[in-house]
Amino acid sequence: MKTLDRIPTGKIERAGKLVKTGVKVGGNYVKYYGKKLVNPTLNKDELNEDNAADIYDGLKSLKGSALKVAQMLSMEKNMLPSAYVEKFSLSQFSVPPLSAPLVRKTFKKYLGKYPEDIFDTFDKDSINAASIGQVHKATKCNKELAVKIQYPGVAESISSDLAIVKPIAIKMFNLQGKDSDKYFKEVENKLVEETNYLLELQQSKEITEACKKIPNLEFPKYYKELSSEKIITMDWMVGKHLSEFVKTDFSAATGNKLGQALWDFYMYQMHGLRKMHADPHPGNFLISANEKLIAIDFGCIKEIPDDFYIPYFELAKKENIENDAIFLDKLYELEILSSTDSKEEIQFFKELFKEMLSLFTSPFNEETFNFGGDDFWDRIANLSERYSNDPQIRKMNGNRGSKHFLYINRTFFGLYNLLHDLKATVTVNNFKQYM
Repeated sequence: MKTLDRIPTGKIERAGKLVKTGVKVGGNYVKYYGKKLVNPTLNKDELNEDNAADIYDGLKSLKGSALKVAQMLSMEKNMLPSAYVEKFSLSQFSVPPLSAPLVRKTFKKYLGKYPEDIFDTFDKDSINAASIGQVHKATKCNKELAVKIQYPGVAESISSDLAIVKPIAIKMFNLQGKDSDKYFKEVENKLVEETNYLLELQQSKEITEACKKIPNLEFPKYYKELSSEKIITMDWMVGKHLSEFVKTDFSAATGNKLGQALWDFYMYQMHGLRKMHADPHPGNFLISANEKLIAIDFGCIKEIPDDFYIPYFELAKKENIENDAIFLDKLYELEILSSTDSKEEIQFFKELFKEMLSLFTSPFNEETFNFGGDDFWDRIANLSERYSNDPQIRKMNGNRGSKHFLYINRTFFGLYNLLHDLKATVTVNNFKQYM
């Protein structure tokens, strides 16, 4: 794979890259409509594939928060055409890496020495390259290590990248008024945290220590003396990426065992620690040879304050969803409804969120839940399609919900997707024994 000797860091240069991508996408539409004149039955499969390829190619050279958007979108299996999901999934662990000279320069700047002076061996070619950093294999004192190096300029370009993305997001999600700023600020703050490798080191140690009691779950050890604000060193963990493992012929018992470990890991963090690993895409999980789940990369951690946690899980109870007075009260607490809403908006969003929450929280109201079945996913897909095409939604203010919904909902949706891929049936309250 071609390596990168530099990454665009200036606002104008990065914006220029995205403009070029937009021109390519526009050309794809012209080509599509030209073909459709000749063949009216033509579907959008080829258009989606061309657009996905061009958008991904434009983002992968920018890296950072621009590529992180693609990574996040790749988890939305029910929201995007499959061509986008497949292409954007590459952003999890397959993008052009930094060149060897740039890697050496980064080491010298942040650890004061070149990698060959720190480790017994250091592979100059990266093993994985993703949105914010890339991973190299190294050895020291007979230990195999994974060394993650952050791309230069990523932290400095977050604000300008989001400023470019913001107008598109406002249109896509029908956000109105200054209240939408809270969502962009939440994303920006989380991305800034992800570029702080000293914070990641601290969070990694705290969560892995707290969760090591959960069976069938493994974590790497982290090494502070070999880390800095832009470099983090941990044990090299051997296993298949979860996305590759689920394509193999594994047994139902194995899927259930791994799924239970994954479910307990997230439920224990949510309810026991009130903070959690908020980046549940397949690139952050490996399956070991002895069929244990390995969790890596604790850069994105979401803390859950009481004023969100309490009403959020009160609304996960079926009896509260069905009680109109309690349900409405919680919708106001969670900022889904506001005092400025019209009667029409209150009625519309009450019905919408009652249907959504009844579906999304259904696993919490069962003793066991089968995430491998198609019925649950078909209902989610149908609901998404119905409301995405509802003209009434476009007329209403899309600023709905506390800023904490962004990463909490993303985490649950990602978790559900992973459990579906594992075809897992889980015991819902099993995690309570570890509290």
